[in-house]
Amino acid sequence: MEKVFVAQKVANKLFATEGAVDQAMTEAAELLSAMLTAKSDLHLSTVVGDDAAANLVKAIAALGEARTAMVAVHNELNDVKLRIGIRAKMTGFQDKPTAVHTGSTTSLREVG
Repeated sequence: MEKVFVAQKVANKLFATEGAVDQAMTEAAELLSAMLTAKSDLHLSTVVGDDAAANLVKAIAALGEARTAMVAVHNELNDVKLRIGIRAKMTGFQDKPTAVHTGSTTSLREVG
């Protein structure tokens, strides 16, 4: 099988995994919103469900770390693709940026 077809199979799985992590983050954020709205709608004390909300926030943070790791995987696989001589752009189910940012990021605290 040609290298480009093998690489496209891997790229398809990569894009699907990236989408799944993003979807999981979205679902978790919507769950947190629903929990907080329900607490408010039922006029419950702030302490009700606090442990559940705190654990969900931890889960969302872990998903954020997973997303960052997937970006690193994406960049590393792009390097592998070039090292094995594939110059074709691997396409996924959505538009990808023309260049993947690999530089450092600055947090909002550092900007202020």
